[in-house]
Amino acid sequence: MTGEFSESWLSLREPADAAARSAELVGLLPEGIHTVRDLGCGTGSLARWLAPLLPGAKRWILVDRDPTLLAHAAAITPFPVEPVRGDVTELTAADLAESDLVTCSALLDLLTAGEVTTLARVCAEARTPALFTLSVAGEVTLDPPRPEDEAIGAAFNEHQRRTVGGRRLLGPDAPAAAVAAFQEAGATVITRPSPWRLGPDRAALTAEWLRGWAEAAAEQRPDLRLERYVSERVGNPPVATIGHVDLLAIFG
Repeated sequence: MTGEFSESWLSLREPADAAARSAELVGLLPEGIHTVRDLGCGTGSLARWLAPLLPGAKRWILVDRDPTLLAHAAAITPFPVEPVRGDVTELTAADLAESDLVTCSALLDLLTAGEVTTLARVCAEARTPALFTLSVAGEVTLDPPRPEDEAIGAAFNEHQRRTVGGRRLLGPDAPAAAVAAFQEAGATVITRPSPWRLGPDRAALTAEWLRGWAEAAAEQRPDLRLERYVSERVGNPPVATIGHVDLLAIFG
């Protein structure tokens, strides 16, 4: 893969992200949202998708630990944003004091169970609703299927749950963990499926996703030999459905 957080990869996936996210959940947000804090904003794609759906929001705070991505997001977003360098794991209730909504996209699966629990508690303390989109669900369907698909999917999911620097990532367990954490913190939680739908009509993204999917699986299971599989799949892109979940948490 070009790089999980590279500008090129995030830009390539932006149209698929926009098509997958649940606009229904946005419609369930409480009124009076003026300030949105987007965690792990990347290139700012979530803000660009959400802004037309939240016309009352006039202040957008984009938070990321990568200054290059922050600068890029500010440069290409067609409305004023406030770039802030920070890490989601360091968020406090004080940070949310002036925020009417906290958001993130494709981020919860990169956190640990403890970090998601802390995030829910911080949102609860600030009474700030949360809209978290595109958390990996661990479900991949390819048409036409091939015998290798199941083993690759299982190895990929285990790779997503790997331990990095002493942190065991949630991977596809993130949606269930987030629901439990926010409910425990006193929120009303609503989820909706938000699957990616890829295929020949998005050949470049499909090819890049296939390479990254297989690469992670092979890293987890070195016995898998996937060079020919990837070459044939990329040469004749399948229709792919990649499961994600969107989550809305509201504190009454």
